Amino acid sequence: MIFSHAQPLDAVVEDVELTFEMDEDAFRAFYDRTSRPLWNYLARITGESHVADDLLQESYYRFLRTRVGWESESHRRAYLFRIATNLVRDRHRRARLGVFVSLPDPDRDARAAAAGDLAESTLKRTDLRRAMNRLRPRERALLWLAYAQGHAHAEIAQALGVKTASVKLLLFRARRKLAGLLQSTQPRPDGGQSL
Repeated sequence: MIFSHAQPLDAVVEDVELTFEMDEDAFRAFYDRTSRPLWNYLARITGESHVADDLLQESYYRFLRTRVGWESESHRRAYLFRIATNLVRDRHRRARLGVFVSLPDPDRDARAAAAGDLAESTLKRTDLRRAMNRLRPRERALLWLAYAQGHAHAEIAQALGVKTASVKLLLFRARRKLAGLLQSTQPRPDGGQSL
């Protein structure tokens, strides 16, 4: 490289860095739109609200550290969910290796039964929670992103790192498995409950 070309390259690098960064107002607006859905996703996938709090912070921290050009708002949101999904995967890997032990959240059931008929609502949520916890993390993530968050298949694929064409089949399998688990928790005609 010739020394006279160094100055124009510096200008290009500065322009590129500016296009990748979000200003504080833009980030606040993005955070306001995405923090609640992301926390709900993390809480559902991990099953623990305090872990969701930690992973939410780490997700935004890593999101801000990236220097990626965003095609659209949905691309930015899918990238954030991808970061969160990878953090959950890393956490599950560490848990399998015994790197840390998570503590149960005793207040979770009390918060979950805040609305409607407490007994019926608690029973349904407990059955669903048990069934969801028996699914693999990727199956939980697929179902949550598709049905609780309302993401399109392309966004789900981007967030989970799978091909868009495979999302439909993966969702079908996850739904079928969840339905089977929910059916196995239904009371039997003799008054017992199968599990």
